[in-house]
Amino acid sequence: MARYCFCLQVRPDRMSEYVQRHRDVWPEMLQALADSGWRNYSLFLRDDGLMIGYVEADDLDAAQGAISALDVNTAWQAEMADFFIGINGRPPDESFLLLDEIFHLEDQLQHRAATAPKREK
Repeated sequence: MARYCFCLQVRPDRMSEYVQRHRDVWPEMLQALADSGWRNYSLFLRDDGLMIGYVEADDLDAAQGAISALDVNTAWQAEMADFFIGINGRPPDESFLLLDEIFHLEDQLQHRAATAPKREK
């Protein structure tokens, strides 16, 4: 399963409300995310409003397409849009900037184990 990291900028004056909204996400939205292939999904918020998201999916484009087709997501994105800076009228889930993964511990360890010379006993 692939890992994806992304960022958006939350309006500093709306951060407390943004956090509260994510403490009480609609149950149908939670289920829609799970049903659409979003796994191990987390959001992190820095004190200046930088929001970092992490999600695992077999195919992010397919997961995004599946969730975007649902009415609950359309309603959720409409409610969330005012919390962000720089999305220019687009839904937040279509506006995030994907970051390149440059290091993953487990991948490095697996690679090392697979390529390490075998020691004789």
